[in-house]
Amino acid sequence: MRLKSLCVKDPIPLNTTPSHQLPIHATSSFTFQSIEEGVHAFENPMDIHLYARFANPTVDSVAQKIADLEAFSTDIDDAWGIMTSSGMSAISTLIFGVLSKGDKILSQANLYGGTTELIKNFFPQYGIEVVWTDLTDIQQVSEALEKDKDIKMIYFETPSNPALDCIDLGAIASIAKEFGVVTAVDNTFCTPAIQQPMKHGIDYVVHSTTKYLNGHGNGISGVIVGSGIERKKAIWSAMKLVGTNCNAWDAWLINNGMKTLELRMRQHSENALALSTFLSSHSQLASVNYLGLTDHRYHELAHSQMCYFGGMMCFEVKGGAEAGIRFMNAQTMGALAPTMGDVDTLIMHPASMSHRNVDRDTRLAHGISDGLIRVSVGIEDAQDLIEDFDRALLTI
Repeated sequence: MRLKSLCVKDPIPLNTTPSHQLPIHATSSFTFQSIEEGVHAFENPMDIHLYARFANPTVDSVAQKIADLEAFSTDIDDAWGIMTSSGMSAISTLIFGVLSKGDKILSQANLYGGTTELIKNFFPQYGIEVVWTDLTDIQQVSEALEKDKDIKMIYFETPSNPALDCIDLGAIASIAKEFGVVTAVDNTFCTPAIQQPMKHGIDYVVHSTTKYLNGHGNGISGVIVGSGIERKKAIWSAMKLVGTNCNAWDAWLINNGMKTLELRMRQHSENALALSTFLSSHSQLASVNYLGLTDHRYHELAHSQMCYFGGMMCFEVKGGAEAGIRFMNAQTMGALAPTMGDVDTLIMHPASMSHRNVDRDTRLAHGISDGLIRVSVGIEDAQDLIEDFDRALLTI
């Protein structure tokens, strides 16, 4: 071999023992030792690595780890995960993989704003429509399923974003199975460290892994978790053909973040409880919404299906939107950012940010008022957060 050719060739990996950390497989394709091996790979593209849009060892390893966490302490032994390029692509890939033209989704009206736009404005173009109902009322759910046989999926969040309404996972799973409808829940707020929907009979779980699973705000990705090989094939085919695959670097970042997931979620929850307890009697606030407060209307339900109450809370400042804006500009501990789930505290104004494209009447009907402030409570010292928020509130 000549020098020019030697320059082009990749070196043969020379590690003699396994890497302690998950390797990043930064490659777009994989090679075969023979044409027969290549043909076999194309005959089994879901099981053999041949092209990174189809599968990547780093991505697959992290996806399976998330699936194992979601199925932990259940009797599910065939859980799988498929990682995607974002939380929104996880939701859209799920819908493309499960539903067909003419099918309908039964959902709640107080979803994350982006999800509401997706299923209300985007998917109807492809013949998939949404039916809204109060999923906290099982009687209404039953009536909707009885009335409309085109409903093939119940999609929901619990707790909801940002109102923190909780839905009974077991009750929804039970009524869905009665009518032969699949269920899917966004578990981003909780992660499997706090809540495991599959334990209650839910068919699919999605996450924006950008948030708590990563925890450090340095990557964007999503994941779909389910069980059963046929369901996996359908979701994998949608991911492959639509091209919503995750990349190895973002998957690696998720794995790094998950090493402290349980520790972080516990601290997020402890801090959120301390902050909300203090704020619940603050003179400048009209209301405080946190599931850990014993007088919260969903406290008992949350307690029954969550092991902590999470790091998300929201509150209403007296004086409406203008007073809320003054507070957000006066406080210093919370970063003003359109995301959540990082180790540091993040605050945002849902009406003008995450839910700005949701109909105002719908927003107001579900507690997302013009003056509502959402707080993703970080893992800082809780007393620093309390003192900073108190000072900022007293300035308005």
